[in-house]
Order: sequence, then C-alpha cells, then structure tokens
Amino acid sequence: MQKNLIENLSRIIAKLPGMGPRIAKRILLQLAQNKEKTLLPLIENLQALYDKIHACKNCGNLDEGDICAICASDNRDHSIICVVEEVADLWAIERTQNYRGSYHILGGSLSAILGKTVEDLNINSLQERLEKGGIAEVIIATSATIDGQTTAHFLAEIIKEFAIKTTRLAHGIPVGSELDYLDEGTITIAFKTRSEF
Repeated sequence: MQKNLIENLSRIIAKLPGMGPRIAKRILLQLAQNKEKTLLPLIENLQALYDKIHACKNCGNLDEGDICAICASDNRDHSIICVVEEVADLWAIERTQNYRGSYHILGGSLSAILGKTVEDLNINSLQERLEKGGIAEVIIATSATIDGQTTAHFLAEIIKEFAIKTTRLAHGIPVGSELDYLDEGTITIAFKTRSEF
C-alpha cells in the first residue's frame, strides 16, 4: 500500500464525527490487516448504502425506498408531525419507543453564523404537508441551542397560520442529574417551564 493512499484515506476518515487522525489510522490498520473479514464486507455495505439509501420524499428521513418505513406505516399516527433538525434526532426519539406519530426533518437549523437560511432547510415541504390538511398537531423538537430556539419560533409563526395545535418538547433538568452540575441556562429553562406538582 502506498503511503499516499493511507494518508488520503486517514484524512477522509478523520473528517467523520467523533474521529481524529490517530483513530483514523488505527481503523485503517485494522481494515488493512483484516481485508477478507472486515474490509470487504465494509466496502460492499458502503456501496449498498450509496446505491440504495435515499431521503424520504415525504419527511426527509433516510431509508431504502422513496417513502420511508415510518411514513408508509399504518401503525403510526400521521395526524401528528414531530419536527426535528436532523435524522439523528429522529433516531434518538425512536429509541425511546414512546412516540408513534410521523416526523419532518429540517436538515439543520437557522443559523446566522453558519449562513443557514430558510431556503437551506426543508421548511417549504413542511408547509406543503400542512396545506394538504389532516394534521392535528405539530411537535417542535429542535435543540435547546440559540439556533434551535430561533428555528422553533420561526416554525411556530408559520404553523400559526394553519390553526394547528403546536407544542414544544420540554427543556430543563435531566433525570438523575444534580443542580450543582447544571449550567445556568438549563436551570433557567427548568424554572420557566416548571409545571404543577
């Protein structure tokens, strides 16, 4: 193997989330030493991922069909849409096995610093879904960051035009945490969103 090939591949792997140059080289070493058991199946699966995985035309989720399994399911409540920033957020909610509605993936959040505008997000397709009717509630599940909050307020203004119930995920103190270890913003939000005991 040429050194250039190893260097090029390690640079590509190092760009992935949670990776760095040292981890990338360790992964490459493992793959190169186990070509048949590890590298070949990885290559085949990456090719399948490239060929078969698409964004759902309805919600933006990633799946093998034009319409994802969640949007196609008869066991989901399609009158409720949970709006999330990224597919990873959908996966996090699905892990809880508590939500049975549908989703809409924005593809990020509004950000002046990163230059993300309304045109960069899947907001028009959300409006189209709302215009079709049959939606009883939209749950805004954007992050608790400034960009996430800005996006949530922008979405709430759009949804208000359709006279649809709009809710927001609660923010505040995580279960099992101690106040002393929380930041001021989390404590402030917890006080503002407190409920009756």
